[in-house]
Amino acid sequence: MAVTTESEVRIKAKKAKMAAPQLAVLDTATKNRALKLMGEALLDRKSEIMEANRKDLEEGRSKGMSRALLDRLEQNDNRIKGMVEGLEQVVALPDPIGEILEEFTRPNGLKVKKIRVPMGVIAIVFESRPNVTVDSAGLCLKSGNVTILRGGSDAIHSNAAIVRVITEAANRAGVPENAIQLIENTDRGLVKELLTARGLIDLVIPRGGAGLIKMVVETATIPVIETGEGVCHTYIESTADPKMAEEIVFNAKTQRPSVCNAIETLLVDRSVAEKVLPPILKRLQGAGVEIRGDSIVQKLAQNVKPASEEDWKTEYLALILSVKTVGGVDEAIEHINTYGTKHSEAIITKNPAAEKKFREQVDASSVYVNASTRFTDGFEFGLGAEIGISTQKLHARGPMGLRELTSYKYLIEGTGQVRP
Repeated sequence: MAVTTESEVRIKAKKAKMAAPQLAVLDTATKNRALKLMGEALLDRKSEIMEANRKDLEEGRSKGMSRALLDRLEQNDNRIKGMVEGLEQVVALPDPIGEILEEFTRPNGLKVKKIRVPMGVIAIVFESRPNVTVDSAGLCLKSGNVTILRGGSDAIHSNAAIVRVITEAANRAGVPENAIQLIENTDRGLVKELLTARGLIDLVIPRGGAGLIKMVVETATIPVIETGEGVCHTYIESTADPKMAEEIVFNAKTQRPSVCNAIETLLVDRSVAEKVLPPILKRLQGAGVEIRGDSIVQKLAQNVKPASEEDWKTEYLALILSVKTVGGVDEAIEHINTYGTKHSEAIITKNPAAEKKFREQVDASSVYVNASTRFTDGFEFGLGAEIGISTQKLHARGPMGLRELTSYKYLIEGTGQVRP
């Protein structure tokens, strides 16, 4: 008789489910001590982590990995210090678990409390950025959630070393065994098993590019929070201050083009395009930005490539910007709601009516007036560390901090009441 062997996913998911109730009631002091010990261990054992990372880098070079991807993969002193600083930020944040959201007494004497509780078991599926391992584990731990991590195969040695270091430290502080786990088998078939582990995993959060997010959303049979993809826009309305517009657009595109809150499309009111656009385009091109524009934009600057329908829906994550002229705020809103990914959108204007319409009708997690979209970030919003930017409406939207990694339950206290 053949013996059926359980997969790594099933084994670790079952262990995670058993650990969840223990972690959910862990006190704040123990969780903070664990986070501090995790940070200390990362520094004490950084040579171990960097040696593992060298293996990933060597394998990546042998496979012809691009310089940009190798840069995302590489770990060094500064990046490990950055992980530690991230954990220190989480320590400083208030513990959301047990927070009373509402409290009231019904006419029949029942006392009702609505309190914050952990989600339970959260799976994080991400690409080749080892820092995500620490960020995710730290945030989930502080919010009382067990974590199952599944990173990209390109970073498997780095991720395994990091998880080994931080779990040993967390366990010394009193965190339950199996509260932080890594799926080490790089077989892609196991990802589907992870995403369909109903009853064992409560939530999955993908962190990566559009392809990864699409795959997770289409495959999962457990709740998913979509994060990351950002086809973000800035709209220069006809009354906008030209210099303000130039500064905001330049910052939103060039300050860090490879992140999800950088703009990918600039919309400009057609009535002021000839006046406003040339200096903006000249400055962007001087910074190495490739411009792809409509027929009007192509006449206002040299070396502008024709924009295609595909450009309006593309998240470049690079020094490329598509530029389109529009006939007013209504056309700008229609374009954004058609091609945007509900991440971050901005209007530059002095017109209160246009501002109001844009704020109310643009469908996005973050809508800006006269400011750069680059501020969509948990730290910049004063929320502390974040696990990602949610671009959906359930259950969280925008930067996801500790509170967004929780649910709630009702506690009802009676004195013998029965329903008539």
